[in-house]
Amino acid sequence: MNDSSTFSIQKFGVLIFIFLCGWLMPSVLEARFKPPRTVQTVVIDAGHGGKDNGCSGNAAKEKKIALSIALKLGEYITQNIPGVKVLYTREKDVFVELHERAAFANKNNADLFISIHCNYSPDAPYVHGTETYVMGTGKTEANLEVARRENAVIALETNYKDNYDGFSLDDPASYIIFSLFQNAYMKQSLAFAKFVEDQFKGRAMRHSRGVKQENFLVLYKTNMPSVLIETGFLSNKAEEEYLNSAEGQTLIASAIYRAFKEFKQDMDTKAQNGNKR
Repeated sequence: MNDSSTFSIQKFGVLIFIFLCGWLMPSVLEARFKPPRTVQTVVIDAGHGGKDNGCSGNAAKEKKIALSIALKLGEYITQNIPGVKVLYTREKDVFVELHERAAFANKNNADLFISIHCNYSPDAPYVHGTETYVMGTGKTEANLEVARRENAVIALETNYKDNYDGFSLDDPASYIIFSLFQNAYMKQSLAFAKFVEDQFKGRAMRHSRGVKQENFLVLYKTNMPSVLIETGFLSNKAEEEYLNSAEGQTLIASAIYRAFKEFKQDMDTKAQNGNKR
């Protein structure tokens, strides 16, 4: 048997494994990892930082906008919802590897992980709006392109394949298997994501591009409901100006805060009802 035949058989085996995992893993994971009943600790992750600028507009850098919104969001939660512990993956302009962000959330037993970013569409500067992502296999090339761009930061890390279980930026199969890790928390992640997009429309008066699914490395190893929020496009001149302004950052942070408040109330109510049974 030649090498190409062996490779094809191995690939076929991987596909069968992925299919079986997709069928069996949700129930297995749900039994192993019980989703949190209340929200007592939230980890807020400002995307990029340090040597990783993220995307850039004419005058704005993603890493600075993400950090500003993250800190404002944490401040709103601390001031208005007593008893919730707010933790940050970074509070200044430093580089934090993606796997370290998830590990930090897991180590601190976080009940929710919020990763904040800005979007970019170089070939379509007219595109604008917010998007909130949860882990899952995306259905469009545009979603995959967002994931590729956000995941590309691992090229700045040392020995990244060891940190991400052999993940390859150029191999589409790598993106499929990672969606299995978050199945146990999919319902909660989707619920929070919907709250966020609803608040962006109602509170910040932004154009919502909806809740989407794609495989982001910063989310795939988190053992709690997790979302990645694209707050707008820096490739769009008007949206860049909005996101780079104090007013825009305040409204975006306020919208996410209100979504968090709704999500916590929903989880608390479900916990109370469950305790009565």
